[in-house]
Amino acid sequence: MAPLSKAGKALAALREDLSGSVFTSDDPGYDEARRLFNALIDRRPAVIAQCESVPDVATAVRFARQLDLPIAVRGGGHSVAGMSLNDGGVVIDLRRMHEVTVHPAAKAVRVEGGALMSHLDRACQPYGLATTGGRASTTGLGGYVLGGGSGWVDRKFGLACDNLLGVELVTADGQVVDATAEENPDLFWALHGGGGNFGVATSLTLRLHELPVFSIAMVLALPEHGPALARAYRDIIDSGPDDAAGGVIYMTGPPEEFVPPHLVGTLLSGALITYTGPEDEVRRLAEPLLSIPHEVEMVTALPYADFQTQFDDPPDLRNYWSAEYLTGAPDELVDVFCARADSMPVPTGCQHVLFPQGGAIATGPPEWPVPYRDATWAVHPFGIWEDAADDGRAIQWVRDVRTDVQPWSTGAVYLNFTGDEGPERVVAGVGADNLARLAAVKREYDPDNVFRFNHNIKPA
Repeated sequence: MAPLSKAGKALAALREDLSGSVFTSDDPGYDEARRLFNALIDRRPAVIAQCESVPDVATAVRFARQLDLPIAVRGGGHSVAGMSLNDGGVVIDLRRMHEVTVHPAAKAVRVEGGALMSHLDRACQPYGLATTGGRASTTGLGGYVLGGGSGWVDRKFGLACDNLLGVELVTADGQVVDATAEENPDLFWALHGGGGNFGVATSLTLRLHELPVFSIAMVLALPEHGPALARAYRDIIDSGPDDAAGGVIYMTGPPEEFVPPHLVGTLLSGALITYTGPEDEVRRLAEPLLSIPHEVEMVTALPYADFQTQFDDPPDLRNYWSAEYLTGAPDELVDVFCARADSMPVPTGCQHVLFPQGGAIATGPPEWPVPYRDATWAVHPFGIWEDAADDGRAIQWVRDVRTDVQPWSTGAVYLNFTGDEGPERVVAGVGADNLARLAAVKREYDPDNVFRFNHNIKPA
C-alpha cells in the first residue's frame, strides 16, 4: 500500500484524467456504485472507477498498480461470488461502456465490455440474428463469454465462447492488445473459458446466427407430477433435434399473470422447451408434456430478445448457486433430482434446474479449455432468498443437491454457474490438462496475478 500522500496525489490525478466518474467512500453515490445484484455480498472498495473508454480503463489499471491495490473488474456485476467487487481495492466498472455494433452482412457483432445481455439481444433482434447468450438479460457479456457461456440456444449455436471471434484487452501493465485466432493466439485460446484472469476485456466480437423465429412450450404442474414431466422432457431431448433446449425446473410459483393465484408462493414442477423454430413444430415436440396433468400451459412463438428477460433475477435478494455436470439422466437420477425438491426452501426464489447439454455444445471446438462438453445433462441448484435467517438452509440445500448427484457427475463444471468453491473446482472448470498452458499465458500477461478476483488461475 502506498503512503497516504502518494495515494492522495494519485487519486486526484485519476479524478482529473478519467472521463468517467470516480467514487470513494466519502462521495455521494458510492453505496449505489458498489451495489451488486447479490445481497449476500457487502464489500467496500477504496476506489470505484466508472470508465467510459479504453483509455479510461488503462488509466484505472495504472492507478491501481501505482498504489499496489488489488483490482476487481465489473461488467454486469452478476458473479454470484461477488467477484466484481473487493474490499479496499480498485473496481474497474465498465457499465458505461455498453455500445453494440451489429454487422449483419458479416453475421458478427462487436460489444463493449460493459454491455449486458439485453444490449446484445435488442441490437441483434431487428436483423433476425442472435448468438448464445445467458439466461438473464441483466448478465454482463464479458464475464459470461470469457467463462464459457451457456444459454437457451447453446445446443443449436454452441457455447458463447465457441462464437468468440476476437477480444480487445487491457493487460496488467495498462497496455491494449488484441486477441484473435491470428493475433496472440495463445491468449485467444485462454479467453475461451479462462475467464477474467488475463486482463480487462474492453470489447468482444462474436459470431451471429440466423434466428428468424423462436418458440417455447412450457408446462407447470403440481410437484407430484414432476418425475413424469422430467422423464418425458428427457426423452424429448434425447430423441429430438438440436433446435430444442430448455430444462426441467422446480420453483416457487411466481406472481405472474400466467400463474393461477392459488399457486403463487407454492412449490411447482415444470418443463420448458426452447426452440429455434416455429410454434407448430415445438407444439408437436411437446405433446408428451402436454398429456401430463398440469396447471399452466404456454406454447407460443415470441421474439428471442423478449424471452431472454423472462428469468431475470430480482435485485436485492441473497444468492448462492452451484452445478454438477452429468454423464446421463437415467430414471434413478431423475428420482433423486425430483426428491431433493422436497427440501428446497419455499416460498423463496430458489430454482432447482436440470439442463440438457449435447448438440452443438458436444460438437464444438475441442481445443478450448472447456472440459464439460461430454456431459449430457447438468443440474443447477439456484438458491435465491430474501431473509438472512434462511442463509444456512438455502446454502445447505444447494450443497445437498451436489452431493445427491455425485454418482453421475463427470467431475467437470461450468464455472459461471458456481461461486468461490476453492482451487480444485477451478481445475474442474478449465480441465487439469489445460491448467499448465493457462498458467503460462497468465504468467505472460499478468505475472503478478493482478487480476485475481475471479476463478483464479495463478501464473506459472
